[in-house]
Amino acid sequence: MTVIVDDGSDWWMADVIWVDCGARNPNVPTLFQVADVDTGVINWVNADLVTHICPRV
Repeated sequence: MTVIVDDGSDWWMADVIWVDCGARNPNVPTLFQVADVDTGVINWVNADLVTHICPRV
């Protein structure tokens, strides 16, 4: 899946590698490991910064 990340100053699109869920509710994502579509840089993103989730077709 692809996500849109808005960090306050800019937004960017990333492909999701891994989704880490919370301990209290395992159905709610808390962290996403993503690869930036433009640069390919892999990093962890807090789920609060993800504004849109685009599922695979």
